[in-house]
Amino acid sequence: MQRRKVIGLAGAGVLGVAAAGAVGLQVTGDEKTTPVASTSDAIAFFGERQAGIVTPAQDRLHFVAFDVITKDRAALVGMLESWTAAAARMTAGLDAGTIGAVGGIPESPPDDTGEALGLPPSGLTLTIGFGASLFAKFGLGEKKPAALADLPKFPGDAIDPAISGGDICVQACAHDPQVAVHAVRNLARIGMGVVSVRWSQLGFGRTSSTSTTQATPRNLFGFKDGTANLKAEEPALLDEHLWVRPGDGPDWMTGGSYLVTRKIRMIVETWDRTSLLEQETIVGRSKGEGAPLSGTQEFDEPDFTAVDGEGEPKIAKVSHVRLAHPTENNGARLLRRGYNFVDGSDGLGRLNAGLFFIAFQRDPRRQFVPIQTNLARHDVMNEYLRHVSSGLFACPPGLRAADDFWGRSLFA
Repeated sequence: MQRRKVIGLAGAGVLGVAAAGAVGLQVTGDEKTTPVASTSDAIAFFGERQAGIVTPAQDRLHFVAFDVITKDRAALVGMLESWTAAAARMTAGLDAGTIGAVGGIPESPPDDTGEALGLPPSGLTLTIGFGASLFAKFGLGEKKPAALADLPKFPGDAIDPAISGGDICVQACAHDPQVAVHAVRNLARIGMGVVSVRWSQLGFGRTSSTSTTQATPRNLFGFKDGTANLKAEEPALLDEHLWVRPGDGPDWMTGGSYLVTRKIRMIVETWDRTSLLEQETIVGRSKGEGAPLSGTQEFDEPDFTAVDGEGEPKIAKVSHVRLAHPTENNGARLLRRGYNFVDGSDGLGRLNAGLFFIAFQRDPRRQFVPIQTNLARHDVMNEYLRHVSSGLFACPPGLRAADDFWGRSLFA
């Protein structure tokens, strides 16, 4: 389906119903995500969960964090309503507004920026989250989840506040980078005067598989990444580790998830001068197959009791695989959804490259925090890594109908 203008539809409710009829944006209680038929197809916007979490990970990312710059609560709610209507349209392959990029009168600005004209939906998903700083600005303290507590400073952190945090985040994932950028650009345009962009990040080459239908991708160290990730086809594990349950916190977050972002600079030049044997020892997996060093196939379960001919553990005690494993972290697991990035050079003749880490979970205090603490203290891979950005956001459940909007249950 090609992008097209739809003129004459007025109001978010009418618009949402029309879009749903056009591309099958049905409400569903099924937690499993069926992969789209092709990378050009649309993914349902409405449903029990927000798309872009267990959705099979797309190839491209544009992540943005906004600061709210108004004190007018009604203006913010109005913007969120407009954002929701635009998000429903854009994920369906339509222009952001009902007039479109070229359908209005020449004397007025168009209500779509136009760079996605002629492009298919490309599996676009838009996922929203709310940061801790938002709650104080609008007297929402009683609705702030305890799980949204600030992340601690981990050993070795070099966090830049200018590219961290934010009141609201939007994760745009698609198979076409221009489609993802178009979506973020139009949300920023709609939000002008209400929000401003705090920071954003482009990503390519997903570094995790969120569905069993996907092959495991590789990170910029050349290793398969996310082999043991939670998958969409594992509803029992998702219920235990991913989705917020009743009683976990405020009602508006039930069925949602918490999002942690970390921009991790990878010192690839130093890594590239490290021997293959040492690289594999640091990771705990073979570089080719991706198998744990105790096995032969990628999906073999690591055997941390296995030893070599000299009695040494085949998987080193300070290897990344061992330290990140649930058995080393009281069973904690994450749903990872990261992307590679290359942001030019660092001014010292090296690539500014690495991993934009994204992870969803039921409670970061019991999942991300202990896992990252363990890694930060003991992982020998830290010699090649610098954590420079950090974010934590509460992502509510999905929208079941076209008359709902992002943040409604929070601001009710």
